[in-house]
Amino acid sequence: MDFKDKLYVVTGASADSDIGLAICQSLDELGARLILVGRRAQALEETVELMKNKHHVMSVFDLSQTNSIASWVKVLVEDYGAVDGLVHSASFQGYSPLRGITAKQINQYFDVNFSAALMLVSAFSKAKHFNQNASFVMIGSAAGVRGLKARTLYAASKAALSSMVQSAALELANKSIRVNCVAPAVVNGAKAEIQFKTLGETQSKALIASHPLGLSAPKDVANSVCFLLSPLSAKTTGITLPVDGGFLVG
Repeated sequence: MDFKDKLYVVTGASADSDIGLAICQSLDELGARLILVGRRAQALEETVELMKNKHHVMSVFDLSQTNSIASWVKVLVEDYGAVDGLVHSASFQGYSPLRGITAKQINQYFDVNFSAALMLVSAFSKAKHFNQNASFVMIGSAAGVRGLKARTLYAASKAALSSMVQSAALELANKSIRVNCVAPAVVNGAKAEIQFKTLGETQSKALIASHPLGLSAPKDVANSVCFLLSPLSAKTTGITLPVDGGFLVG
């Protein structure tokens, strides 16, 4: 895989995002130019400092402002040119027991996990906003396929994301744009540690045991993203690819 002279937008690219950072580093190692997107400038600057190449740029933007995405994308394209692909790694996560769900929570999960993804795909698929054989990859979740107790909103938003990928793939095939999704289960890293502390020792051990091949590393997810961006997957579109250590078959 050689991404030299290719331009990709990566959302959720802050240094404290385990998966987002791994994706940025993998694409950087393969020669890509990146537009790093996140809400906090300092966290994006930390990502840039961790990269081998220094030709990347940052764009501080809050993806929950879905009404502004189309105009923001237009400015990005005017400033940096048409893109070869998009990776939507930004995500709103947490627990949402049914007894306490509020309308505000529904918006928090769906604005970033689904609505922003849909608006990004719509915006970057406009004429002159993408290069030939562009590839869009969404970071979903095994929860969107199987569901998890007390995570109804997160699971539902990721299920909607996978469904959108299928429809968008059909609609954009005539433009030679591929749209796919990578679905991790629990991924080793700082966020997993927070999750284990929330669950407690007994439930954490059970969750880890539900991954027959063990927990995935952020690099495992990044490898699959790079595959789906590359010509190696030229005839692959509309899929949700589990990178879950066997969680979904357990």
